[in-house]
Amino acid sequence: MYSTRFCPFCIRAKGLLSSKGVEFEDIAVDRDLEMRKEMMERSKQFTVPQIWIGDTHVGGCDELYALERQGNLDSLLAGIDSDPGM
Repeated sequence: MYSTRFCPFCIRAKGLLSSKGVEFEDIAVDRDLEMRKEMMERSKQFTVPQIWIGDTHVGGCDELYALERQGNLDSLLAGIDSDPGM
């Protein structure tokens, strides 16, 4: 997950994933222009968070919560083996 330290959407997304016991890599882009550039190239987006579950680009916080509401987040998470590339 690409994020910034004080973004409320990043904090919400991290909270949801943590509540599910998911380990994830948090790549802070607020002070690292190269990482922000990498995020934008990979996601074609400039907003944070940008979340991947395994090789699947989920999108941002709203998309992550939509997966949860639809009952699809757990099955997507089950398809990874604690992949820290999230």
